[in-house]
Amino acid sequence: MRIGWRVRRGRTWQRCQQTVDALELPTPFDAVRFIAGLAEQRGRPIELIPVSGRPNLPCGLLVTTDEADCILYAADTTPLHQQHILLHEAAHLICRHHESAPATQTLLPHLTGSLVQRVLGRTVYSEPQEREAELVASLILHRAVLDAGGTPGSWSDSVFGAGGPGPVPGRQPGPGAGRG
Repeated sequence: MRIGWRVRRGRTWQRCQQTVDALELPTPFDAVRFIAGLAEQRGRPIELIPVSGRPNLPCGLLVTTDEADCILYAADTTPLHQQHILLHEAAHLICRHHESAPATQTLLPHLTGSLVQRVLGRTVYSEPQEREAELVASLILHRAVLDAGGTPGSWSDSVFGAGGPGPVPGRQPGPGAGRG
């Protein structure tokens, strides 16, 4: 019997929530301090490298070397976006996506997996791994708000300000918009 996408999605959500629940988050929350703690826990340095002026490139990248893990992130974006990029790339480490690169043998069978992993960074990750990293990053931020005494609804307030995200260009307001 084939498992439906809703069941798979629910299992992924539950697994990610359990992963995040097991993490130690600094109080007050700070992504850089969180990643430093993650590096200490793993016994392996994680270098944070800001990168500017990278049109047509990802806003974040995880590169694994023999000595350290490196998170490259957009230096020319908002602090909130930088935080999310850092957490997304750290989520790849937390979920151990860097340990398995199934596409490497297919893409470049004559190179060692570790070399391909260092060269390609996260481009060998599958779409489900990207969704998982995105979910873990979001759940970390959500938990940080709750740990700071916020309420579930205050997460969007802390991210977007008390008025929520505001209008999205090109999108019509929904029913009840403008009332309040």
